Amino acid sequence: MNPASVPPALETRSLEKRFGGIVASNQVSMSIARGARHALIGPNGAGKTTLINLLTGVLKPSSGEILLDGQDITTLEPHRRVRLGMARTFQINQLFADLTPVETLGLAISERLGTGTHWWRVPGSRPEVVAEIAALLERFRLTEVMNERTAVLPYGKQRLLEIALAFACQPRVLLLDEPAAGVPDAERHEILAAVAGLPADVTVLLIEHDMDIVFTFADRISVLVNGQVFVEGTPDEVARDPRVKAVYLGESLDA
Repeated sequence: MNPASVPPALETRSLEKRFGGIVASNQVSMSIARGARHALIGPNGAGKTTLINLLTGVLKPSSGEILLDGQDITTLEPHRRVRLGMARTFQINQLFADLTPVETLGLAISERLGTGTHWWRVPGSRPEVVAEIAALLERFRLTEVMNERTAVLPYGKQRLLEIALAFACQPRVLLLDEPAAGVPDAERHEILAAVAGLPADVTVLLIEHDMDIVFTFADRISVLVNGQVFVEGTPDEVARDPRVKAVYLGESLDA
């Protein structure tokens, strides 16, 4: 297949979301290539989380389109987008506090396979589920805490578990909403390593305030300001752009 004929992994066309007189997403058009490491940054209130909620179906757009691998998913419910290959994490984790990482991942895998919630009653009868749980625990550095209740895990491990949970859906497009938010400095290296180690065939859109993670991870960056894509380019181009310094860093254009 001619690469030029391959549709983007994720695309928005003139996407808009209005809350009364407030325009939270304003004619956002983005194209994220397959396998890309794309970061979305911007000051507080720029509309980053609104955009992610639109992409994942939590919010319905006022106008515009969203395409996943060329398929229009603008009106699809969140669970249908997951089945088509989109998964996400959240700024504030959405984990089951009383379950262990083993149980959490087992439930996610069983749901994906359509085997319901009874995998744990006879785990030996589902060796493929057990094997996948083990692989996820190892990939996301959770083996040592696999049988501990999620509520008592260090926060960095909770964030890793949430990434693992999204990855258990076997997404083609993975949206990471501030995966390092609230994680102590001593634990951040594990988040960075986990994100950097995601398979190359999984397209990743990262929303993150930690610029070390952004510039280490991303091959392309979009800067969102007042609900609009203000600047887009490579990390070097964005870092050198005086408009980014003026708006995102709060510096004047003459600085």
